[in-house]
Amino acid sequence: MEGASSIYIFVSVILVFLLALKRLSRKTYHNLPPTPFPKLPILGHLHLIKLPLQRTLHQISLKYGPIFALQLGVRRVVVVSSPAAVEECFTKNDVVLADRPPSVAGNYLTYNYTLVTSANYGDHWRNLRRICSLEIFSTTRLNSFKSVRQDEVKILLQKLVQTSRHGFGTVELKSKFTELSFNIILRMTSGKRYFGLDEDDKEAMAFRELIKDVFKRGGEVLDFLPFLRWIGYKNLEKNMKKLSERLDSFLQGLVDEHRHDKSRNSMIDHLLSLQESQPEYYTDEIIKGLMMVMLLAGTDTSAVTMEWAMAILLNHSEVLDKARAEIDNLVGQERAIEEEDLPKLKYLQSIILETLRLFPAGPLLIPHYSSADCKIALLIPHYSSADCKIGGYDIPRGTMVLVNAWAIHRDPKVWEDSTSFRPERFDGGEVESTKVLTFGMGRRSCPGSGLAQRVVGLALGSLIQCFEWQRVGEEEVDLAEGEGVTAPKAEPLVARCKARDFAHKILSQNA
Repeated sequence: MEGASSIYIFVSVILVFLLALKRLSRKTYHNLPPTPFPKLPILGHLHLIKLPLQRTLHQISLKYGPIFALQLGVRRVVVVSSPAAVEECFTKNDVVLADRPPSVAGNYLTYNYTLVTSANYGDHWRNLRRICSLEIFSTTRLNSFKSVRQDEVKILLQKLVQTSRHGFGTVELKSKFTELSFNIILRMTSGKRYFGLDEDDKEAMAFRELIKDVFKRGGEVLDFLPFLRWIGYKNLEKNMKKLSERLDSFLQGLVDEHRHDKSRNSMIDHLLSLQESQPEYYTDEIIKGLMMVMLLAGTDTSAVTMEWAMAILLNHSEVLDKARAEIDNLVGQERAIEEEDLPKLKYLQSIILETLRLFPAGPLLIPHYSSADCKIALLIPHYSSADCKIGGYDIPRGTMVLVNAWAIHRDPKVWEDSTSFRPERFDGGEVESTKVLTFGMGRRSCPGSGLAQRVVGLALGSLIQCFEWQRVGEEEVDLAEGEGVTAPKAEPLVARCKARDFAHKILSQNA
């Protein structure tokens, strides 16, 4: 009898404790960010969302301020679009907002949130970040693949020379930049190139089709309206699962291929050699995840940036002429531009920076998510005590935070003549990190920024050095944005080019 009484008391105490914790989790917030009206049942503010998303969010911010909240289905989202708020997010609240929001795509396409871009902040993420910094994107590692980047740029230039061998030739540049970006990343990671090959190459064709499916995967609506998962809406989740299996099979095939042939000089080879001495850190899953990040995050972004840069330069011939004069003066016409030349080509760097300001490849930074207090979460699932304040507003736990970099880059309070293309604005040197957010900020900033700068700088500088460029017609190039997370140009860029007299000579030189 006494034993039963003791058990009853023990259970009662536990229940009281859990109820107290649950009450703590239902904190009342008195100063939430402003939110648009009306908020519809179930949908919340989804009816307000139109593409391009960065422009829609900017229009809402003009009415509700640089910090406002949206209810997108079941998910609370806070949008930030001012340098002061961004600084507060990634200094005072950097750890609190260091997680990533859960998503259906994350379940299937990120090896269950184990990629450096999708993993929550913690020991696993810190290990991935260490691997990226030391073994993937270090100066030494990037330098070891310099010849790959120079070779791929040279292949592009030689194709353009053939196009313009009888004077100005017309070329569609979007596909050329995509081929360049993918082949650079693929050769660095696996020693292979899959773009620009014959259509009869079945392996290359299968890879290109796979990548196309990955980029158009969809399924985001399931994150906001999860009941659609229960009814198998458009088979989105089922198709995403199949896609993840295809992608994993392809990546695993590359790893196994390199495991049996260790004669190549690639990142997979390097990581497999580290796997032999540190198998717990360099599992096949970690290696495949690193490859996936490079393929998906490091290709389309560079290609989009190069296309925007050339489109803007075609509309500003005086800037193009000034950039060419700088290259002729500092590099000359006896050799091709090299990566070592890029730091001294200040005006070229200003052009790239101004392009990234006006047309960032990530107009909305990868979403951040307020983290959970692990000790309490062990007792109450989904409980999080990591509330914070941004701009004086309460930001409840479990909130997704979106930074509208596009809006900050075009804010007239931040930039003089904010919508004009003026590379000269960067002549002064360093720019505050809260004003140009191309590669993010804080501990979750992009670890591959150094590689992106090398690829874009070398390619753009080479195109300016070796060719004369013209628009196809008299009208200016249309700078309308298309749909997609990287805000691509709505219409693929088509231009006319003619090789300069010395281009044939320097392109025939050995790399």
